[in-house]
Amino acid sequence: MLGYKLFHAEHAEVAEVMEINQLSEAIIGGAIDVHRELGPGLLESVYEACLRYELQQRGLRVESQKALPVRYKTVIVDLGLRLDLLVESQVIVEIKSIERIERVHEKQLLSYLKVSGCHLGLLLNFNVPVLRRGISRIVHQLPEGESKSVPSAFSAGSA
Repeated sequence: MLGYKLFHAEHAEVAEVMEINQLSEAIIGGAIDVHRELGPGLLESVYEACLRYELQQRGLRVESQKALPVRYKTVIVDLGLRLDLLVESQVIVEIKSIERIERVHEKQLLSYLKVSGCHLGLLLNFNVPVLRRGISRIVHQLPEGESKSVPSAFSAGSA
């Protein structure tokens, strides 16, 4: 019986990683559709609204400008950090329309992942001729063993 539970737990972990990868693919597919329709050069807010619409049309739950409070020791500090998009309470999407992605943008998204407890973030720069060149996928501690049971700050039932 114990062996079955271990196998089952490992299978569930693989399924969770596959699910987040499929979610990532759906988000990127939606972003590519938006970019094909609109092209580069618009404001980030335009791409955000259109991507939110596109993902909702695909049946995904999307929150826009989601507040991200920071827990410092026993205090909650809410000073206006906002996620551009939070998809299915699992993937943070940060949208840019800039000349090029800098390390500071990647570090910002990594910090958002750490604070939120989410494991995957997509940094999408729409100001490129082909969106494929404007995609950065940032991963922070994908579930492995015991860490799999740690929910994000946005998961149902978390504090």
